Amino acid sequence: MEFFCYHRDRPGSLPLREQLTEEHWSYMDLFGDRLIARGPTFASDGETPTGSVHIVDLPDPAAARAFALDEPNYQAGAYRDVLLRRWRNMLGRTMWDFPGGRSEGNRYLVLGLGPDSAADPAEPPENDELIAYGPLLSDDGTAWLGTAALVRAPDAETARTVLKPDLYADVEVHDWEFGGRR
Repeated sequence: MEFFCYHRDRPGSLPLREQLTEEHWSYMDLFGDRLIARGPTFASDGETPTGSVHIVDLPDPAAARAFALDEPNYQAGAYRDVLLRRWRNMLGRTMWDFPGGRSEGNRYLVLGLGPDSAADPAEPPENDELIAYGPLLSDDGTAWLGTAALVRAPDAETARTVLKPDLYADVEVHDWEFGGRR
C-alpha cells in the first residue's frame, strides 16, 4: 500500500530541524527501498523549510502511522501536524525515475484537498512535467479525499493548473525539491 505523508513544520522549528538532520535522514534510509518520493517544502523565499513530503510503500495503515509518528522531527516537536493518507501511484514510478532529473527547473507540491464533489479523481493529465501523481484516499482505500502531485513548472501558478480547481475545496501549492541522499 502506498501512503502520502506530509509533515508541516511548527513555526520557529528550523534550529531543531537542523540539529536533527542526520537523525531524520538515517530514519528515512531505513525505508529507502520503499520510498516513491521525498523532499522538503519551502516558504516563498525558497530557503525556509515549511515541511517534509514522503511517499512510501508500507504494508498497512498502522505501519504508515508508525512511519509518520516515529520520525525524529515529529518526535522532537519540530512539526505542527502531519497529513497522512493512502495514495495510489498513478505514474507507476519513483521520483528518481522522473526523466527530467533531480535539479533542473522549479519543483512544486500541489495538494487538492477536500473534494467538493463525490467524483472520482481523473487520470493524470498529459504532462511530461509530472514527477509523482495520485489520489489521496481513506485508510480503506474506498473514499477519494483529494490529490497530491509533485510537478516541475516555471512557477507556482503553472504548477496549480495540474489539478482542476472545481474538484477541490482548496488547492495548495508549495515550493518543493528532491530530498534524500540518492
